[in-house]
Amino acid sequence: MPFTPFHMGPGLLLKALLQSSFSLMVFGWAQIVMDIQPLVVLVAGQGHLHGFSHTYLGAILFGLGSAMTGKYIAEYGLRLMGQARYLPVRWPVAIGSALIGSVSHVLLDSLMHADVEPFSPFVLTNPFLGFISVGTLHKLCLYSGLVGVGLYLAISHWLDRR
Repeated sequence: MPFTPFHMGPGLLLKALLQSSFSLMVFGWAQIVMDIQPLVVLVAGQGHLHGFSHTYLGAILFGLGSAMTGKYIAEYGLRLMGQARYLPVRWPVAIGSALIGSVSHVLLDSLMHADVEPFSPFVLTNPFLGFISVGTLHKLCLYSGLVGVGLYLAISHWLDRR
């Protein structure tokens, strides 16, 4: 699912459930970082489209890098949006959100892309490929996002009334 918003659906649901213990901005940043390597391959016209960044080992490293940069990007974005009440983004939240983002990215892409080798360099096959159809995967991502938005709004409304 390169360069699509589908990865954000599960993130929206997690944000609704975890509230301030999860940063949707850092999660989203991790999604972008994960697809830089495939973008470079597409632009260059050579290389393994879903290479090291789309392995669990790569996801951990890219996730940690996303946390280190994403914390500051999220804080800057929150200031720009006038949402300083959510500052600072705590390190455990940034690290957890980025790692959830990067690892879930590999899992979701493993379900639909034949060239993803999630356990590389130890196993060079993709045991998740075709576990569910691409259409079903897209629907699950979309519906989890819709449920997440609805749940987040309901919880926010409930908390505001308290």
